[in-house]
Formats: sequence, structure tokens, C-alpha cells
Amino acid sequence: MDPYDALAALDPVMAELIDRLGRPDPFDWKPILARVGDDHFRAMLLSITSQQISSASAWAIFDRLIAAMDGKPTPAAVLALGPDRLRALGLSRAKASYVADLADAVLTGRVDLDRLPADDEEAITMLSTVRGIGRWSAEVFLISQLHRPDILPAGDLGIRQGIRLAYGLSALPSIKQARERGLAWSPFRTYAAILLWNSLQ
Repeated sequence: MDPYDALAALDPVMAELIDRLGRPDPFDWKPILARVGDDHFRAMLLSITSQQISSASAWAIFDRLIAAMDGKPTPAAVLALGPDRLRALGLSRAKASYVADLADAVLTGRVDLDRLPADDEEAITMLSTVRGIGRWSAEVFLISQLHRPDILPAGDLGIRQGIRLAYGLSALPSIKQARERGLAWSPFRTYAAILLWNSLQ
């Protein structure tokens, strides 16, 4: 069954959102994909670089980082830059250490971005062993890069706000409440997530 047809059958509120918003592709993440394509290591570098700063700043730093590696970002190339050069390119001290830990994790095989566990929770747990990669970053990676169909980033403020508005709640649901509500949308929670995000636009 089509994921959106399944969601509509599972939840009348989702059916209303589909009628209003259409059937967006949850795996079309422009402009991120324009810069990283299907390069999982590059995607994780961007994820760390962009944390808690504006998109314009993130793009600028990321582009400098990639240029410093002659357009070919690899774990070895990141480690070769060293912490001082990483900071000179615009990364904070913390982010420089996160990027280095990501490079070490991939280089040593501690985390294989191309062969993550098929189980979503196991994949999130593995990604979260990298410093600077929390649950939200791991979930977005699983959606945007691996096209996993059943991911709900319940900690995302936009998701929780979308739930509050769509269901007419008097208060913002907690992360636990959002996660519990999302159980009804499995195995297509990624599609519900994109609807909730788009409902805020």
C-alpha cells in the first residue's frame, strides 16, 4: 500500500493533512542533497557543521572545509587537517573535536555509515556513539540519506508543534507524548513527519 494511503487509513487527522498538503517526498532534502549527494561521510560533516548556527554560516564553513580537502572529504583528510586548521576554517573547538571523532569512528570501523544496522533504533544508537551526533542528527541522517520510512524525530520542536496544531492540543506535547502518538503511524512515521513539518509552512 502507498504510505500516504496507509497513513490516511490509520489516522483521520493524517488524512486531513494529506488532503491539504498533498504527498510530499520525505526524502527530497534540498539544498542539503545538492551539496552532499549520497556521500554519507560528507552528509555527517555537514550535520555537525550546521548545528546551532544559521544556514548561511553553515554553508560557508562547510564549503571551506571541503575546499581544504581539495573537494574530497575523507576521514583521513579530516584528521590530517588537525584541530587548529579545523578551527581556522570556522569550526568551534567543540565541533572540531566532533568532526575528528567522526573521522576516527569511520576510519577505525567503529561506525560504518554505509552499513548501519537495519533496525532503526540500533542504527541511531550506533550513530550516537560519535561525539556531537545526538538522536535528532541520527534520525535526520536515516531519513535524508538512508531513506528509512519509519522515523519520527519526536524531539524536534517543529514535529511537536505540528502535532499540537493538527490535533488541537492546548499545550505542546512532550517528546514522550509525541513518540507515543507516533506509534499509530508506524511503519510510515517518516511520511507523517514530513506532513507535520510542512503543515507549519
